Amino acid sequence: MVGSQHVLTAGSVSLSSKAVRKSIARVMTVVNQNKKSTVRELYKDKIHKPLDIRAKKTRALRRKLTPEEAGKKTVKMMRKARHFPQRKYAVKA
Repeated sequence: MVGSQHVLTAGSVSLSSKAVRKSIARVMTVVNQNKKSTVRELYKDKIHKPLDIRAKKTRALRRKLTPEEAGKKTVKMMRKARHFPQRKYAVKA
């Protein structure tokens, strides 16, 4: 029975299946990249984007205040600045 069937060794099977897996992976990579680029184009001008399209950065940077938020002043801070402006001194030369 062994003589009539085509016998493959373990090494040749793993090599051929590995090549097939790698070629599938290459094709899937290109397909996924194209899909993601089209989604990026769709959401380019939108405010809310899908999670995988947003900038990854680090957890701390994502939670950091934006420059606009950081520059805002509270009512109390504005009142204090208005009532106690920085003093101007005349310096004798």
